[in-house]
Amino acid sequence: MSGDAGTEGGSGDLAARWGAWKLLALGLLSASSVLAAAPGAGAMSREEKRRLGNQVLEMFDHAYSNYMEHAYPADELMPLTCRGRVRGQEPSRGDVDDALGKFSLTLIDTLDTLVVLNKTKEFEDAVKNVIKDVNLDNDIVVSVFETNIRVLGGLLGGHSVAIMLKEKGGYMQWYSGELLQMAKQVGYKLLPAFNTTSGLPYPRVNLKFGIRSPEARTGTETDTCTACAGTLILEFAALSRFTGASIFEEYARKALDFLWEKRQRNSNLVGVTINIHTGDWVRKDSGVGAGIDSYYEYLLKAYVLLGDDSFLERFNTHYDAIMRYISQPPLLLDVHIHKPMLNARTWMDSLLAFFPGLQVLKGDIRPAIETHEMLYQVIKKHNFLPEAFTTDFRVHWAQHPLRPEFAESTYFLYKATGDPYYLEVGKTLIENLNKYARVPCGFAAMKDVRTGSHEDRMDSFFLAEMFKYLYLLFAEKEDMIFDIEDYIFTTEAHLLPLWLSTTNQTISKKNITTEYTELDDSNFEWTCPNTQVLFPNEPMYAQNIREPLKNVVDKSCPRGTTRIDESFGSGPKPPLRARDFMASNPEHLEILKKMGVSLIHLKDGRVQLVQHAIQAASSLDAEDGLRFMQEMIELSSQQQKEQQLPPRAVQIVSHPFFGRVVLTAGPAQFGMDLSKHKAGTRGFVATSKPYNGCSEITNPEAVKEKIALMQRGQCMFAEKARNIQKAGAIGGIVIDDNEGSSSDTAPLFQMAGDGKNTDDIRIPMLFLFNKEGNILLDAIQEYEAVEVLLSDKAKDRDLEMENMDQQSSENDSQKQRSEEASTSQDLSLVSQEPEEENSDVTHLDSLSVVDADSESTSISSQESCTTENHQANVQETESTELDNQPQEQSKTETESNSNVEWDNKVQPMESILADWNEDIEAFEMMEKDEL
Repeated sequence: MSGDAGTEGGSGDLAARWGAWKLLALGLLSASSVLAAAPGAGAMSREEKRRLGNQVLEMFDHAYSNYMEHAYPADELMPLTCRGRVRGQEPSRGDVDDALGKFSLTLIDTLDTLVVLNKTKEFEDAVKNVIKDVNLDNDIVVSVFETNIRVLGGLLGGHSVAIMLKEKGGYMQWYSGELLQMAKQVGYKLLPAFNTTSGLPYPRVNLKFGIRSPEARTGTETDTCTACAGTLILEFAALSRFTGASIFEEYARKALDFLWEKRQRNSNLVGVTINIHTGDWVRKDSGVGAGIDSYYEYLLKAYVLLGDDSFLERFNTHYDAIMRYISQPPLLLDVHIHKPMLNARTWMDSLLAFFPGLQVLKGDIRPAIETHEMLYQVIKKHNFLPEAFTTDFRVHWAQHPLRPEFAESTYFLYKATGDPYYLEVGKTLIENLNKYARVPCGFAAMKDVRTGSHEDRMDSFFLAEMFKYLYLLFAEKEDMIFDIEDYIFTTEAHLLPLWLSTTNQTISKKNITTEYTELDDSNFEWTCPNTQVLFPNEPMYAQNIREPLKNVVDKSCPRGTTRIDESFGSGPKPPLRARDFMASNPEHLEILKKMGVSLIHLKDGRVQLVQHAIQAASSLDAEDGLRFMQEMIELSSQQQKEQQLPPRAVQIVSHPFFGRVVLTAGPAQFGMDLSKHKAGTRGFVATSKPYNGCSEITNPEAVKEKIALMQRGQCMFAEKARNIQKAGAIGGIVIDDNEGSSSDTAPLFQMAGDGKNTDDIRIPMLFLFNKEGNILLDAIQEYEAVEVLLSDKAKDRDLEMENMDQQSSENDSQKQRSEEASTSQDLSLVSQEPEEENSDVTHLDSLSVVDADSESTSISSQESCTTENHQANVQETESTELDNQPQEQSKTETESNSNVEWDNKVQPMESILADWNEDIEAFEMMEKDEL
């Protein structure tokens, strides 16, 4: 096949054309896979691949069976408390809950996964349950985007494989299109959201009452994200092609047309958020991550599925802009759509992990390998990909909700290259999921990748996508009961058959792309990849690309490759970045002067940075100066967050938990610093008397050499710590008395001192919200002897916990000697009280930055990350307007009066543990197998 798409042919040859295209574009049967595999590269044996494939099946069974047993018909499973998440019955999580519509979301989202994993009997049972139990007419407000990709996509994917199985004979012979009828009902439920002058849908809709009516409780929104409006065409077009009702495809096309028309004409980029009525960009930053990601994905895939060249032309135009402005290999950094040479932030979100897979479909293999390898290095450092991380690979947002995008890109890269390296990457993902996320009732999202603490959630996309991609990564063709290449994946990994391209074509394919831009032919040089271009005759091709990135995270603080116009070659030096700036460097000072940035020495010893664009040497230098100042402000925000104490972990290590339940805990600004004691403090827990810990402990024999549990309230945290320390406790846990509080919904809590010297407190103290505390209290009610580990980060549950069990008594004596020996050292590291946080740091030479609004931020010059690279550390001295993205927050508080009700438990531990016995046996077997 030639390297470009050509013009659209007649309908008679469309099927053949798309069939041939997808064999290459999807890269699943490319003969070049043989070329890409390095000889002697340690190719994985078929036996090992089969073993890993079977392991994926077992993991899926563990997750799916626990959802069906403990959660169905609820939308999602809460794996820590072993129950279903029902919207309205749990504390609100904000926009995240808009995916829940009381329509058994996880079951619908998992339908076609069951068939991919050869579980046809389970699939048939699941379809019957969906038909029998699911109600799509609930009075509930849901996300149009999430309902489309998960529910409508899940029903269409289920219908696609159902009719395939029926044609093969055996299963589903009774099926008469019931899932398609339900999909059509969902489609009509979503249509009221498109009642706007622009054609862009409202972000939310009421399943029962639609939009704007008093009962609907929605329809007043003015903004939506680009991906929310631009990720509809596959599902809506498939629904039209399946049913013959063209209205769905028409509405989705109109939304895409409007987004294309509103792109920034000079940069050809789109923003993150747009006004659905006026078409004005609300957020003008642009990237390939959250808010935009699947818009680009659906332009390319709409071309594959529907055969409309205009979608390909639009995608290529956007892709050229992405590679020109956003791609800074191996990084992908957001920029401003009107000033695309100006970075909008210095961090990346995890959703961009899908982009290497999309680049494989595009045929641009080198940057796909580079970005994927960078992401893999981050995963190897943190076990999972944090929700966001900085350009020097520090954690920005620490959560990880078991997202599948990296597994998706790994699958596509392996199918495109045949490089066994990507099988090893997949193996690492499997091991990390089993080691760090697996709990008795499923798999729990990571609350903080730094500590290993869990969040009580298992999103439906985990079953819909993660296991699908991991199984396909290791499966041989003979392992599949159908040809996966006959389908295209939606953004939720649902399967739509490619034969839809020639079915019910009721939409005129007017190419409006050229009405808005004169296309450059060079934009299309990577269309329809061929093996000669994708895979040069070089067996070490992929490895040679990866090699320079092997140490990009652990051994260096990369300065972020800066784009340089190709016409300059290796000419001008890249602009000075804020993180590299040193006030003592004369070259840096000269660069600042060129950018119009002046230094003003203040009487207090600080140096202010002030930019005057008219004093810059050129307009480009002025733009670099503006970017430099904005980076300085963002560094201030990052440093402020870094000054906050990170969360800690309470890990239940005794039988039958064996360290597999990790609770997010708030730290204390006094007592033992767990970050300086990597072994942590391990001991059995005991309830103090009085339970509030506010007076002399009356049961010292019970808490001696144990970790004391106390209720929040009635006195200062430090007073509680002193009382239990006097009674001989080796640590303390304070449990919140506010019923229903949870680390899932509340910001991180830090326990402050009492305004006095707290150097006398030597034991570690941690804080648990009410929900996490109840998990621990329920365990005590069921098992009197409950042992926990207090640490800065959860320990390895497969190896280290066994060693710790065998050496418990030895560790106790060593721990006591270690604590005595290190007491004086710890005392000098105790955090300052809140009243002292703003005191001057006299040993640092500080700078302050002043932007156009005369806001100042002090910047201290300190070495950071490695001794070879210098980075600006930031201390905030005055209020600075920061990025409006959600950030992890921390509170320091003193105690307040409140009461606790012991009997108001979410679910008895007895009923939970009754369901865990078989899982525990499986865990013990897995530990023997060194999973």
